[in-house]
Amino acid sequence: MITTILAAAAPAAADANPYGLQAALREGGLISQTVFGILVLMSVVSFYILFSKLFEQQKIIGQGKRVRQAFWSSNSLREGSAKLEKNSAYKQIVDDGLAAQEQHSKLTDPVEAHDWLHGSLARSEAAINSKLGGGLAFLATVGSVSPFIGLFGTVIGIYRALVKIGASGQASIDKVAGPVGEALIMTALGLVVAVPAVLSYNWLQRRNKSIAEDLSAFSNDVLGFLASNGAVRPSIASGAKPVPAKPVTTTTTAGQTGGVPRAN
Repeated sequence: MITTILAAAAPAAADANPYGLQAALREGGLISQTVFGILVLMSVVSFYILFSKLFEQQKIIGQGKRVRQAFWSSNSLREGSAKLEKNSAYKQIVDDGLAAQEQHSKLTDPVEAHDWLHGSLARSEAAINSKLGGGLAFLATVGSVSPFIGLFGTVIGIYRALVKIGASGQASIDKVAGPVGEALIMTALGLVVAVPAVLSYNWLQRRNKSIAEDLSAFSNDVLGFLASNGAVRPSIASGAKPVPAKPVTTTTTAGQTGGVPRAN
């Protein structure tokens, strides 16, 4: 069916190249067509994961920038949490920290407040990082498996080509090289699918690590705030650029030491 669709889409190309992809699928039979379909599906899902994770990461990075600009100017964590977006990862850490603080007073076993808060915040971070890492295992699997799937399609293609050549009794180079080279297309397709998946996996992993570092730093700041009842908080980064002070010139009048400073 795939061969029929491709042939209908580009009949001229099929006539021009008897050893192209369409010919490989047609000669390879159902196995080659299945291998091709699996590789196409892997590629589509890989790109979907790449763009969805990229969008998710950009969203959290933007939330982090807004937190650094405005969150710590609030009088309390609840006030700051109310300013954050509803589904923000940073809001989740703050809310989990506040919930842990309330839960600590209900504990019957003597557990240090610092240990309880630290464990709760670490659990919140782990949940966010786990969500960010979702789908990356599929990229790693595609990167490692798709070359072998393509190689399997090539082996099947070569096997079928050799069987046909043997049945025809013609072993000249033009009868051998064409079908064998045609079967190698599946190996190339496997590599085409694998390389973007591996690159995407490494890139997204590096960005996840950077986001995890920011979340860990913010969680540590929340822990310090809770453990000190608000006495410890990070310094607020002012968004406005510091205004340079006007230069002060000193005029010296005759007979006066130092003179009187006068602003321009």
